[in-house]
Amino acid sequence: MTLPSMMTFYLEPGLKESAEAGQHNFLSLIAQVGREAGLDIVIRGNSTGDLAEADPDREWAVVHMEPPPHARAVSLRRAYAYPFWSIERSEKRWEFDVARALFDADAVDGAKAARFVARWQKRLFGDWPVDGPRGHVYVPLQGRLGERRSFQTHAPLEMVHLLLDLERERPIAIGLHPKESYSALEIDALEKLEIKHPRVSVEMGGMERLLPGADYVVTENSGAGFFGLFHEKPLVLFAGVDFHHIAARVSEIGAKRAIKGAPAMRPDFARYLYWFWQERAINAGRPEAKTRIAERLRGFGWPV
Repeated sequence: MTLPSMMTFYLEPGLKESAEAGQHNFLSLIAQVGREAGLDIVIRGNSTGDLAEADPDREWAVVHMEPPPHARAVSLRRAYAYPFWSIERSEKRWEFDVARALFDADAVDGAKAARFVARWQKRLFGDWPVDGPRGHVYVPLQGRLGERRSFQTHAPLEMVHLLLDLERERPIAIGLHPKESYSALEIDALEKLEIKHPRVSVEMGGMERLLPGADYVVTENSGAGFFGLFHEKPLVLFAGVDFHHIAARVSEIGAKRAIKGAPAMRPDFARYLYWFWQERAINAGRPEAKTRIAERLRGFGWPV
């Protein structure tokens, strides 16, 4: 059987133009891997019409944060901060290979992990304010607050009500996602929560101010929970995600055990972050990035 000799990128506006100009480092590295293997590189949009023409008999395909259009396609996703990336057969984070992998802290060099995390803490959070509130529970919300989706144990608003029932002392600081659009009903529900429960505060964004001083983090699967690991914040998850390994997962132990036990959790944050980022993700800033990309694609049967 003759294998396809073309690699097609299906990309959204903005990212497509960046890739065409060679200005996106990770996409450029993937394209280089393809060219060096003799593949022709094509960059297209990701409209419904474009994706309808995706053809496994004709191409190997790359999409960004959306379902792979066929069996010879992969989906890319930034692993929460540049230059770390995932290449997967699914766009769902809870289906990523790392989500299914076992984390063994003893297999990670502790000194190397500590240096790695210290470097990234300074780079990512070095200019964050140091005078924010302390002693609260930070709850980063995403969207669709009244709806329980298939990968969630509870709808976001149900999660907040459960937290209020189980956490009777600490203030609850809710941060809304700046890129989400919230309905009038959702805003009304949050305002009623603030009125009924003086411990509850709601603001748009606020991660830089609210995360560092939190006692622990409760979320569905917000990336803010991942960043909390750099601040050694215990994490409670109400939904599937790829960075679940050292978190209290409501799907496994229930909301009561997860929330009641969270303040005392002391996992090995540094070893975990090193494993998740440096060992499992692809660091596009490293000299071996192209080799890692080629190995990953070969694992999916690509001729590179």
